[in-house]
Amino acid sequence: MATPQLSPGVLIREVDLTVGRADNVLDNIGAIAGPFAIGPIDEAIDITTEKELLNTFGKPLSTDAQYEYWMSASSFLSYGGVLKVVRVDGGSLVTANAIRNSSGVSTAGEPTLKIKNFDDYEANYADDIANYIFAAKTPGSWANNLKVCVIDDKADQIITVGSAVADQASVGMGLTTTLVNVPSAGIGTTSLFNGYLKGIVTGVGASTLEVKVSSLVSTDGTETPITYAAKSQLQSFKPSTGGGTIAVNLIDSSGTLVDSSSVNTGPNPILDWYDQQVLQLSNTSIYWNSIAPKPRTSQYAANRNGRSDEIHVVVIDDTGTVTGIQGNLLEKHVGLSKATDAVSAVNSPQQIWWKNYLSLYSKYVYVGDNPSDELNVNEPVVATGFSTAFTEFTNSQGLWNKDAQDKTYSALGNVTYTLGGGKDYSATGGMTAILGDLFTAYNLFSNADEIEVDYLIMGPGLQNKFESQAKANHLISIANGRKDCVAVISPHRADVVDLTNTDTQTDNIIEFFSPLSSSSYAVFDSGYKYTYDRFNNKFRYIPCNGDVAGLMVRTNVVAYPWFSPAGQQRGILNNAIKLAYNPNKAQRDQLYPQRINSIINQPGIGILLFGDKTALGYASAFDRINVRRLFLTVEQALKRSAEAQLFELNDAITRANFVNIVEPYLRDVQAKRGLYGFLVVCDSSNNTPDVIDNNEFRADIYLKPAKSINYVTLTFVATRTGVSFEEVAGAV
Repeated sequence: MATPQLSPGVLIREVDLTVGRADNVLDNIGAIAGPFAIGPIDEAIDITTEKELLNTFGKPLSTDAQYEYWMSASSFLSYGGVLKVVRVDGGSLVTANAIRNSSGVSTAGEPTLKIKNFDDYEANYADDIANYIFAAKTPGSWANNLKVCVIDDKADQIITVGSAVADQASVGMGLTTTLVNVPSAGIGTTSLFNGYLKGIVTGVGASTLEVKVSSLVSTDGTETPITYAAKSQLQSFKPSTGGGTIAVNLIDSSGTLVDSSSVNTGPNPILDWYDQQVLQLSNTSIYWNSIAPKPRTSQYAANRNGRSDEIHVVVIDDTGTVTGIQGNLLEKHVGLSKATDAVSAVNSPQQIWWKNYLSLYSKYVYVGDNPSDELNVNEPVVATGFSTAFTEFTNSQGLWNKDAQDKTYSALGNVTYTLGGGKDYSATGGMTAILGDLFTAYNLFSNADEIEVDYLIMGPGLQNKFESQAKANHLISIANGRKDCVAVISPHRADVVDLTNTDTQTDNIIEFFSPLSSSSYAVFDSGYKYTYDRFNNKFRYIPCNGDVAGLMVRTNVVAYPWFSPAGQQRGILNNAIKLAYNPNKAQRDQLYPQRINSIINQPGIGILLFGDKTALGYASAFDRINVRRLFLTVEQALKRSAEAQLFELNDAITRANFVNIVEPYLRDVQAKRGLYGFLVVCDSSNNTPDVIDNNEFRADIYLKPAKSINYVTLTFVATRTGVSFEEVAGAV
């Protein structure tokens, strides 16, 4: 190629022969699916501790032995791995939700609502046409009786006017009182105001009116929206000096005076509306003003001529069904906005639109339908201002979930929604997952390019042996398809638990595993361990596949993946008290040729994995766990190195660069006892012209894997006293 220079000079170029490297692979990621009490459906969630498992998916349940799934996951986590957990779907699952009926009573709005996860909510259930106002974040009965309490800027004061006036009043009427020489503070000045204070009736009691103050009207007819500072100074309809009476005028939408009444100002004829508001709970009494200041107009809305957009939302465990504590305040979200474009004044650019904010940050609830929607006749929203004179804003004019510009939002006031209608995996509260739903959940792990997994954990089997075998085979097929992970399988529960004849248990286990697919990407074990369930204060039998996967994690941490996870040094199970089946030597001799690794109880040692076979059905180096995991580790590391060669030229330089990456890595593996030897061939012998013309790149890597010791023979020879050892050593 000709030089790109057009005149004499020196051109400096660089050629990088260091592209790519072989990094160690140590992810320790397990995967399990099960019917958990709470949590998103069909979504893999990363869990690193038992506390996270508890908070995300609930506690273990005795119902239908659901604890086996939960405690299998917990067992794996105890070894230090990361676990991807999927909550299985179910045909009977229903999400608890709430709406209010025509009588204002909270009830479940949608009897078949099932919001699987956040993506499902965004795609299918976030529209304002949804038949619920609030719904639990995840399906199940766990959220039944959870209360969502809401309050907004509905009223400023409660005025006692007597039953005669109250009988003539209705929501939306105007209410005025004359102001004479009332001090009105400005910026650096104080003036006397003359005119009247104008408000709107937002609630009518037997002898009281709830009033939202809207504006000041001067004697010349100038109307000014009242600020909260001015409202506080003028004390709304209450004069600045105590005692005496004030006159209030009740005016209909046409401007006609309906009634003029004198209100005695002491004691307590005029109360602050917000200070009287109590959360509508059954088991405790909480005033709203103890939670947050009164919701008003946000700074964002005020700057855009909007009003009454703020709203507070709290979630209460009134009956204690979620946390065990009656009246427990689970979360509070204060100062949210009904405006879709609202931004926090103190935490910009944090968006504070109430519906979007709760969907993102609430742990417990989603928002569905718009409570202010004029089609939603069950929600008693009221106008908080007038469009002209004493004509109140219509429902559509005060509609929520609109931009803040020139919007005076309608109000709900103090409202409580009780979630209900949530159902578990059966109408009677069952916790059994069916085989098809488990297949669907585990299929989320089938694409190695989308999700990283090292161990597919079976957990428990199903109701009968055939379904348990089908579940096991499905996990093996996923592992075979991925070719970068191992499925760990335990026997069917009824084959080993609560049986006293160990020969029968042996036969049952062999019968269970015999038809399962031959694969070096699977590991079979014989165990159900007895362990303590601290959440239910009981001892339980659970399968050991979570522990077998955990032992491989431990081996990665204390040694290397190519070491065996079995034996006394790395194979001791955590939190195991006893075994449902403890095979003797004769029974282990039956199990091991059938690809089944025994879990045994050795006195003075503990309960340990006593075998390191894979599920491969024929003799091969890959019929040992350490060899399979050696190749998984090396293959994943070198695959990433090979990806750096994509789209480079297939010439001697590229091939030499790749060899220079691979050989140091393999020498390191050999030095760490993973290999007896290796050979890397990547040259013109396997990158022939045909291979190059086909845009391929080939490297042949030969490995001599290190072998674990499975059989030990100790020969003791007795000799005569006068015999030399050299004379008899060769005869042994």
